Formats: sequence, C-alpha cells, structure tokens
Amino acid sequence: MPIFEYACSSCGNEFETLVRGSVPAPECPKCHGTALRKKLSTFAAISDAAAIHSDLPAPCSSCGHPGGPGACQFE
Repeated sequence: MPIFEYACSSCGNEFETLVRGSVPAPECPKCHGTALRKKLSTFAAISDAAAIHSDLPAPCSSCGHPGGPGACQFE
C-alpha cells in the first residue's frame, strides 16, 4: 500500500497518508477538506551500490557538484 503526499487546496496543509485500494479519497487532517492535490514524491530503491556508482560521473572538480564537470556555473 503506497504512501502519498498531498497538499490541501483549502488551507495549504501538506501531509502524507497511506492509501488503500478501494477506500474513499483522503481528507485534510487539519480542515477536513477534500480539495487535495497529489505532490510529486521521491522514492528510494535498494540496489547494488557499486553498479550505481560506476555509472555516475565524477564530481565537479571546482565545486564538488555531483552532476560532474559542466553541471555547475564554475566549469
């Protein structure tokens, strides 16, 4: 069962909730409004760390940006 992040359009409250398949849409725990929008959430995946790091570029030598040389304003 996934956990979704929401922002309430009525009061601006941001919260996350566990959403089960056939349950009614969630409501804001602060104002009980139902005008919600799903937020874009990040997720984590567990994998072989050595394989992941071998595909990444080396950090920028000027600032250390993980995107590699040319990913920042210093290169």
